Amino acid sequence: MVKHGNEEPARGRKAALKSGRRGKEEPRAGDFSPAAAVRARLPVLRSARAAAAAARLGGGGMAGGGGPAFGPSALGTRPHWDAAYDRELRVFQDTGDAGEIWFGEESMVRIIRWLEKQKVPHDSSVLDIGTGNGVLLIELAKTGYTNLTGIDYSPSAIKLSEKVREKEGMSNIKLQVEDFLAPSAELSGFQICIDKGTFDAISLNPDNAAGKRKQYVRSLRSVLKPEGFFLITSCNWTKEELLDEFREGFEILEELPTPKFCFGGRIGNSVTALVFQRKK
Repeated sequence: MVKHGNEEPARGRKAALKSGRRGKEEPRAGDFSPAAAVRARLPVLRSARAAAAAARLGGGGMAGGGGPAFGPSALGTRPHWDAAYDRELRVFQDTGDAGEIWFGEESMVRIIRWLEKQKVPHDSSVLDIGTGNGVLLIELAKTGYTNLTGIDYSPSAIKLSEKVREKEGMSNIKLQVEDFLAPSAELSGFQICIDKGTFDAISLNPDNAAGKRKQYVRSLRSVLKPEGFFLITSCNWTKEELLDEFREGFEILEELPTPKFCFGGRIGNSVTALVFQRKK
């Protein structure tokens, strides 16, 4: 593991973890990695909101349980998300609550653990596709990553993420309004791209969702460096379906472990999490 100069001493981190213990998310003895620090720093996850976040995209579908069950929806449109983030922004201004953590805090821990495992340098360029409230970027910054960019096609989302960035004192995080399906020329050369739910939302667009998914893959090829990594978390798509969607220009590296549950005698995953690498 590469040693990073801004890592806090084990004693200080241990104290921080002890002060932040929360039920099932309590850190294991001796687990003082950046991923463990994420669990300690984050507020208690409101499971009902997390479940609603998955359900509103999934339409009741189950990744790993026979394919997604969803159709066109307003959830795949910009006006919906503009209105949603307008509400989130007002809540943040009133209460300081940044809003939902998409797929729960464990989804961020999962990403950070993988980056740690691969010893990805902290100065690697990272793009958060559909950043929303920007909380993932905040946690990556707290872990030590320094070259972070978040984009969202909703101006309200970027306003919210800017407020969250200001509150957390993370001025080095770059945020910009950008439609990933029509990326600007300067949006290129990233070593890591991350998607937590954006591809799902695009898949719900009432206007030619299939064409938009293909454009998403083309955009990904244009912004991600050859041999760069793409980490995607989805509640609508199974592993096999994502392999098919990203077959042009990408190869699968790893399926990340995600929570399993049983429904109607069948076992499935609540979400699918995959790591792709762009081909040379």
